[in-house]
Amino acid sequence: MSASATTAATAAGGGHGSAPPVPPAPLTLHDTGLSAEAVSDLILKTLYVQGARSGQQLVAEIRLPFGILDEQLFTLQQRRLLEVRSTTGPGRGGYIFELSGLGRDRAKEAMEANLYVGPAPVPLEVYREWIEKQSIRREHTTRARVEAGFSHLVLDREIIEMLGPAINSSHSVFLHGDPGNGKTAIAEAIANMMGGSIYLPYAVEISGQIMMLYDPVYHRALDGDGLDPARPGGAASGPDWLRNVPEHDERFVRIARPVVFVGGELTLEQLDLQYDLHSKIYQAPFQLKAAGGVLIIDDFGRQQVAPKDLLNRWIVPLEKRVDYLTLHTGIKFPVPFDCLLLFATNLHPHELVDEAFLRRIQYKVQVESPSRKNYELIFQRVCASRNVEYDPAAVEFIYRYWYELRGIQPRGCHPRDIVEHLLDIVRFEERPAVLAPDLLDRACRSYFLVQNAAQMGL
Repeated sequence: MSASATTAATAAGGGHGSAPPVPPAPLTLHDTGLSAEAVSDLILKTLYVQGARSGQQLVAEIRLPFGILDEQLFTLQQRRLLEVRSTTGPGRGGYIFELSGLGRDRAKEAMEANLYVGPAPVPLEVYREWIEKQSIRREHTTRARVEAGFSHLVLDREIIEMLGPAINSSHSVFLHGDPGNGKTAIAEAIANMMGGSIYLPYAVEISGQIMMLYDPVYHRALDGDGLDPARPGGAASGPDWLRNVPEHDERFVRIARPVVFVGGELTLEQLDLQYDLHSKIYQAPFQLKAAGGVLIIDDFGRQQVAPKDLLNRWIVPLEKRVDYLTLHTGIKFPVPFDCLLLFATNLHPHELVDEAFLRRIQYKVQVESPSRKNYELIFQRVCASRNVEYDPAAVEFIYRYWYELRGIQPRGCHPRDIVEHLLDIVRFEERPAVLAPDLLDRACRSYFLVQNAAQMGL
């Protein structure tokens, strides 16, 4: 079995997934799952940090319907924590609210709990409910979609026959084999072919603590959603905006199914909540940011954390699809472990983990070096993508004078890298880009690491 990757084309895009269920817009404070005090404190902190704001601007920033916010605004006015500075239009939505002296003192007290300002959080139980409704387990792929998703790669039929069921399982997949044969490219292609979208909360409330979940580094907002200060929070401008009901609970952002990619920088601490002592806000770990999507652990075995420690940390999540996190207060709580987990490694599996751990990684797929036939096809695709005329004699030259004489193993990445070296040479010397033997030889000499000077001179 062999599999090799070429960069001759970009990965196939998503868009195949079914439409996600839509979290309904809350109509009352009870529907939000939040207390009146939590919403009031968020209003006070927003005005303390952002300054005076109209009712419509508060809707845009807190992402709750004005009817819910106005109940708290009215209460805060009665308590003399807020006052109306001016108005920009008819109705309370146009009132400009600002903090009174008492209000500033109360806002400072709220800031001592945490410095969070932004879309209102959703309760933990609501987050768990919506991840389950949009679970990656509900996504299914077909042979046609898998073949289309891997069409930019040169893969043996056996690889596709193994990867198709693995993708459908939504369990863990272990891609192993020699470096340079396309393991990372396969993992990225799997992530891209999932397609679809999910609704993700910006933040989650856990026992009065705030966990940030939405991360623009890993999450791609759709339909103009996301934390855009110019966006009116779903409320249309003009006199009718108060009567417009949002299409969904705007504490959620619709994103493309997430793909979280981590490599050698991964530490064991990053798999738990990250607590900021200054802001008193938690950042969600990688596996939660990947919820509903794909988590790729690249170069597995070369992380700062030992492989056995990492898998020890994930024994329960891998089997039960539930992870447990702990607040700094000591409160422990369950969260969904809902992602397609892909490991990619150049190391032999038995060098990394024992049989008990390998049993918990459901699918093991070896990605071998390309056959001569696949190597030639990769070379053709690379040449086509770089506007270089392909010549079969080039592959024969590389095999005869480099792989066979010098004992170098062909890898799927070699055609791309050798052609790139050749193009660097011809651009420097202002020569035509052709697969001439002298150029190929120079490209190989600058690319391959030979054992000694005598071997270089062969």
